[in-house]
This record gives sequence, C-alpha cells and structure tokens, in this order.
Amino acid sequence: MTDDLKLFAGNSNSLLTNEISDYMGVPLSQAVVSTFSDGEIRVKIEENVRGADVFVIQSCCHPVNTSVMELLIMLDALKRSSAYRITAVIPYFGYARQDRKDQPRVPISAKLMADLITTAGAHRVLTMDLHAGPIQGFFNIPVDHLYARPVLLDYVKKSHLQDVVVVSPDAGGVERARAFAKRLDANLAIVDKRREGPNQAQVMNIIGDVRDRHVLLLDDMIDTAGTIVETANACVEKGASMVWGVCTHPVLSGPAIERIEQSALAQVVATNSIALQGKDQVCSKIRILSIAPLLGEAIKRIHKEQSVTSLFD
Repeated sequence: MTDDLKLFAGNSNSLLTNEISDYMGVPLSQAVVSTFSDGEIRVKIEENVRGADVFVIQSCCHPVNTSVMELLIMLDALKRSSAYRITAVIPYFGYARQDRKDQPRVPISAKLMADLITTAGAHRVLTMDLHAGPIQGFFNIPVDHLYARPVLLDYVKKSHLQDVVVVSPDAGGVERARAFAKRLDANLAIVDKRREGPNQAQVMNIIGDVRDRHVLLLDDMIDTAGTIVETANACVEKGASMVWGVCTHPVLSGPAIERIEQSALAQVVATNSIALQGKDQVCSKIRILSIAPLLGEAIKRIHKEQSVTSLFD
C-alpha cells in the first residue's frame, strides 16, 4: 500500500470536508470542480495522483443530480490519472430509498447508483447509515458502512434525559431503534402507519408506552418531515412529556422547516452529513452534530488497512 494519501472533494458539503481535513491533518488536494456555461460539469485534477491512495468526499445531497455527476466525473478523472486506489466517501448516499421494485414498472435506482459509481472508477465505498443495509450488496466492490449512532448517543447521554423511550417511526427502522435503545437502557416503541403516497404518511397506532416519557423519534433521515411530525403529534396525544427527533441525514426539503417549527417536536438532532445551507439558523429547534471525526478516523483506518468495525465496539 502506498503511503501517499490524498483527499479530494466535490462542492456538496465543503464544511464537512474541511472538518475532516482538519481532523486528519491532511490538506485537501487541488481540483477544479466547476461548470461550463451550458451547465455541464468540468473537473480538472491539479496535482499528481499517480500511485496515490485517493479519497473523494461527496454527499449526494441538494442539488442531488449535480452532486452525483460531480462525484462520477471526479472518479473518472482520478481513474484516468492512474490513482492506485480510489475510495468514494459518500456520507449521504442518494437514491437509497429506491432500493426495490415495490410497484410495477419502477427502477431500482439505488442499484443503478452502485453500478455508476463502480464503473466510474471507485475501488471501494465509505458511506453512513444507508436507508437499507442490503444496498451494500448492490456493489461488487468493498463497502464500509458507518453508523452515526456513537455521535448521536453521546449527545443524548450528555443531555441527561429521564424516562426515555426510543420510538421507531415505522417497522423498517425497528432494528435501528432497538440498537439505540439498548445502549441507552431505554424502552422501545413502534409506530404502525399507513403511507398514502410519496413523502406522505398517516400515523395509525403507537405500539408501546410513551405516557410521561421523553420520546426519541429515531430515523435515518428526515426529508419533508411529514412522518416525524405526525408521529411526534401522535406521541404527545398519547401523553409524552417531550419529543425529540433524532436522525443522521437532515434532508429537510420542501415544507420541512415550517413543519418542524409548528410541530410538537422540542428538538431535532441530526448530523452534518448534509450541508443545511443556513436552515439550522432559520429553525431554532435543529441541533447539528459533526461526524467529521468518525469519517476521518475511518479514512485513516482504510488507508492503513486497519479494522473499521472496531470503531463501534
């Protein structure tokens, strides 16, 4: 393995990228990622990467398709520049919700994303809290799947909450919520809901006791905030004393900020896997935690061929 480690980044989340660089003590390598006048993306690697162990940091967040194309073109440029190994570091993996054919004649876009990233030149992928764990199997290259759980747990524990119950907003997140509750020594509850359409959900029933409890609504992402707001309101109706939303990826698109401000949520805790572009300043309920040390440590370990799993022991 080469000792030459290089960090490159697209334009999706420069604050997180700079924090990772500062944590590792490795300066960002030089590259131009811009657009032509017609909107085509232009990439130029401005230093020698021949034989280097290269990490490209890029979240697939708003504008999603631009972020994805920046990543793919950077991977291709590095491949054609003879980098020894290229790791795509994707804190937020876009299109992950389209991971199966749940209706006739729909694509499996998460699989397409995996194929594109591999074809573009990635030798391995480092990502965090995929919407569905089996997406790792869509890749024919190694995938290191990180969890933001240690960062979120540390914040919750330091908040010294009493009578905590962790609530999963849907059946698909039960395993995630159970692991979180176990480490807090807290109870677990589940929401039975019926989804009326994309980004729409109607809460039907809460399985578990939330009365006079501090509720932590745990999910991998908050997009339009419809699900988490409906769930928070339902928990308050069932007698919850306070409700927090806890997630890894604060997508917060469309009416999300307005919904959170007007909801029963006392606080929304998320990570900086996605650049909020000032949304956390607009909404006083949002608390952002940094995952830069976690990602930086994982990059170090991958470079040194050490265990990444031991980060969560």
